[in-house]
Amino acid sequence: MFRTHTCGELRLTDVNKATTLSGWVQTIRKFGSITFVDLRDRYGITQLLFSETLNEKLEASPLGREFVLQVHGTVNERSNKNNHMPTGEIEILINDFTVLNKSITPPFTIQDDTDGGDDLRMKYRFLDLRRQAVRKNLELRYAVGRSTRNYLHEQQFMDIETPFLIKSTPEGARDFVVPSRMNPGQFYALPQSPQTFKQLLMVSGYDRYYQIVKCFRDEDLRSDRQPEFTQIDCEMTFVDQEDILNMFENLIKRIFKDVKNIDYNDLVERMTWENAMWTYGNDKPDIRFGMKLCNLKFPAHTFPAQNDISNLISGVDFKVFDEAETVIAIAAPGCSEYTRKQTDELTEWLKRPQIGMKGLVYIKCNTDGTFKSSVDKFYNEEKLKAIADAVNAKAGDLILILAGAEERTRKATSELRLHLGQQLGLRKIDEFKLLWVLDFPLFEYAEEDNRWVARHHPFTSPKPSDIATMINNNPVIENAAEYLKHPYANIKANAYDMVLNGNEIGGGSIRIFQKELQQKMFAALGMDEHEQQHKFGFLLGAFEYGAPPHGGIAFGFDRLCSILGGSESIRDFIAFPKNNSGRDVMIDAPSSIDEKQFEELQIKLDLKD
Repeated sequence: MFRTHTCGELRLTDVNKATTLSGWVQTIRKFGSITFVDLRDRYGITQLLFSETLNEKLEASPLGREFVLQVHGTVNERSNKNNHMPTGEIEILINDFTVLNKSITPPFTIQDDTDGGDDLRMKYRFLDLRRQAVRKNLELRYAVGRSTRNYLHEQQFMDIETPFLIKSTPEGARDFVVPSRMNPGQFYALPQSPQTFKQLLMVSGYDRYYQIVKCFRDEDLRSDRQPEFTQIDCEMTFVDQEDILNMFENLIKRIFKDVKNIDYNDLVERMTWENAMWTYGNDKPDIRFGMKLCNLKFPAHTFPAQNDISNLISGVDFKVFDEAETVIAIAAPGCSEYTRKQTDELTEWLKRPQIGMKGLVYIKCNTDGTFKSSVDKFYNEEKLKAIADAVNAKAGDLILILAGAEERTRKATSELRLHLGQQLGLRKIDEFKLLWVLDFPLFEYAEEDNRWVARHHPFTSPKPSDIATMINNNPVIENAAEYLKHPYANIKANAYDMVLNGNEIGGGSIRIFQKELQQKMFAALGMDEHEQQHKFGFLLGAFEYGAPPHGGIAFGFDRLCSILGGSESIRDFIAFPKNNSGRDVMIDAPSSIDEKQFEELQIKLDLKD
């Protein structure tokens, strides 16, 4: 028997008990004729005491960091207790020990405050996984998965596997493709999601399906994106939007309770996509704090007349505002005492290429009721107060105003809001706020191709009230300059996104389930009948055999884990992640293959310089 207990198990109630432990040597501390060793395994750390009588054996067989060690001894109460570790009240008086395996010196210290950089720890990920901080992340991931499975099982969902080798139907991100040896010149694709398969399962009568499933997308990476990722994939039949929202907000609440011991009793707020864009500047708003956007000037093509307050900034010959397509303001709470240096730093932050603004206008709402701005030359106290009232700014606040092209200005203001929220401590990692965003546009306009593209995916149904508009109108855009006047520009999708702390953690829709409507959708996206049959003939054919109404949702499993774990990077919650170049530097993948494999696949490699 290699062990009777784990290294995180023994307590003061076990004093005088004989034990055998096995694990890795974390640290070695010599004090004269005695030696202390911290022994680590997956469950924790236990201090070992090697007495004077074992010194000869230790000298003959010295220990090193990460040696695999088995010890026999007796549980003893520690004289210098460590209240920061669960086993800190005891130690093991060692009678005998065996070195099960030696280790060369590891390239970095295997502890929470390691001296290893990201690249080094990625290369030696099998060592990094020994650190307690990484272990806790994977334990959280396991807990989220276990809670998910338990809840969905209780709700009568079936876990059904779908294929990984499928047909390439690129309509979103690029596919990863796999050559077929038995079918020369033909390729499988790895699934970006199990979308069509789960819809086919609904046609087959499996009315509640789920998978915690791997998906693959060949796209540029960032902290919350990997080429292979995991999602909680779900589908249901005979449901409407309300059924989906209720079912899956209760799933997330269950995960909060099981994993974080949080009773999320707040009503999950619902917000239209349009309101999210006007109020927060993006479709995944962080509602943990206020600082809402105030549209002082709307672009002409989306002008909601009832909210017209452009007179507050016009009529003073300030060309920055007069010539801008849109003008947007936010009020930063308690920031009126910002120095010139601080406002200049914000201006330079906004001028960075990834934001792309030319400047910033500010108004200080002083605590004595007066106002000071960077545009005092143009706006008097009365005008500044009127703007402050419109922005709902209070005494002590700092109003920040951006002007320019609509899309860039809205995005920049949204980024500025999040940046300030972080600086001011308003985005607390231990506070969680859920939100449903609804009523997205069904289509987006692709200017370069002068055609419609699906905002979600081509299987999303329009709202019931918009189905007639979709069927009875030609999707062709005759005049590119006036695409917003086309009836398709106003069709709403029967879709929904769940947002947590400013991150989209889940998205789904009620699906199209009638062949004719699905064909109309494909046609709107520029697919002729031949292309529809080539790519999706199997689905269109299935819809002719009594397809039921159905809908579903998919949650980003890695992203959900990272938010619950208080991290910005999903890599921290994946056992063997890729780096920002999509490489696994530990196993050196991707890599070249043998010439024989090329011959078997009948592929000739012709790399361009």
